[in-house]
Amino acid sequence: MVDFAQNVIDEIIDQYMFADNTKRPWIIGFSGGKDSTVMLQLIWKALLECKNFHGFVGRDIYIVCNDTMIENPVITEYVNKILNKIEEAARDQDLPIKIEKTIPKLEDSLWVNMIGRGYPAPNNAFRWCTERLKIKPTSRFITEQVNEFGEAIILIGTRLSESATRARTMNKHSIKGKRLTKHPLQPNTYMYAPIRHLSLEQVWYIIRTIESPWDANNDELFQLYSNASADDYECPVVVTDAKHAPCGQSRFGCWMCTVVKQDKSMSALIDNGFFWLKPLLKFRDEIALERNDIKNRMNLRRNKTEAVNGMGCYTPLYRKDILERLLKVQKEIQQNKPNFELITNQELIAIQTIWYRDFIFDYKVSYIYHKVYNTELQMETKNKRREKELELLKKSCEQEPQNFDLIQELLTLQKNKSLLSRRRGLKDDIETRIEKYLKKGRENGY
Repeated sequence: MVDFAQNVIDEIIDQYMFADNTKRPWIIGFSGGKDSTVMLQLIWKALLECKNFHGFVGRDIYIVCNDTMIENPVITEYVNKILNKIEEAARDQDLPIKIEKTIPKLEDSLWVNMIGRGYPAPNNAFRWCTERLKIKPTSRFITEQVNEFGEAIILIGTRLSESATRARTMNKHSIKGKRLTKHPLQPNTYMYAPIRHLSLEQVWYIIRTIESPWDANNDELFQLYSNASADDYECPVVVTDAKHAPCGQSRFGCWMCTVVKQDKSMSALIDNGFFWLKPLLKFRDEIALERNDIKNRMNLRRNKTEAVNGMGCYTPLYRKDILERLLKVQKEIQQNKPNFELITNQELIAIQTIWYRDFIFDYKVSYIYHKVYNTELQMETKNKRREKELELLKKSCEQEPQNFDLIQELLTLQKNKSLLSRRRGLKDDIETRIEKYLKKGRENGY
């Protein structure tokens, strides 16, 4: 074991066994990238040494991997495979390591907010996605651990040499002479960055020369970075010296990220043979380009106040258009990846619910899905009793057929109000819809 790696392992052993005599769980943020992989490898090695020297390891370790549901699919496939290996190896080696996958709540997902509520695609000025997709899911799990144990320690794979900004942030929260720093937002939670002093070259040296304790092929990770690298210099074939310049400084993220101007890693993957990703990149670029097109925007925000320059939520028509195009992309991708989903059925149902609550009755998610896939997506239970109810309702509205649509819409509002939240506001929604109906009736003379 090289000195710089063993130094980190020794520090981890000291922190795990001696510096802290509590049972506070360790929570490892694992993305499957180079830094979190190296951090977990060194922690794993430290645990094995603790077990060999002391006969036991007594503190629970949770490996938390957050899935935003719009992750780069190539990375998702890789990470899922690695997590399975980690889980199996921890069980075989009798280590107190547990895997936890976190995902956003349904009402926080990207598509429910963008297509359902009409939020414009995120950008630097309105970056509403980070908290909903990344921060909140992991924070919920951390809160659960703090509630159970009183405190928790989060291990992060950040390094001082990553960037000047990263170094300033880490130094700002550090306490002189202490390894642990207080979490800036999460109460009773501390942070520990065991690989903070490693350089990029040392990180790649560990990945390329130290065997994975969970029997993964680290060459695959190296190749992923190589394929996704948009750097101008060439990557060395083998990194066996800590002085060698490593490959791939690109960052992997959400395939639908419209905050960045260009998804360099996705473009590089396509250039290196992952041609099936092309429809994703094309769709992402189109949505980013269309974001500030005034014809796609309403003049009101979600809270019904006037938006600056009339750039409020997406119009119902554009929301419908995004959904149809997204489903077409999904269908195209599924020709190569049959089990791949860009949007879940639960999200589709939630979108329809929100459209009803927004009085959008002209577009139906089931019809859009049927149009793209030429198949039915059952959004409601259709049975003889339902058909009989509709028949009776139509008969009772024969004299004034326009009432049939009104009653249907009011029933739909009542039924869907509680799918995403409590029924608070249902009375106001119904009154608003009736007022619109009466106004239309006065205008049309009935």
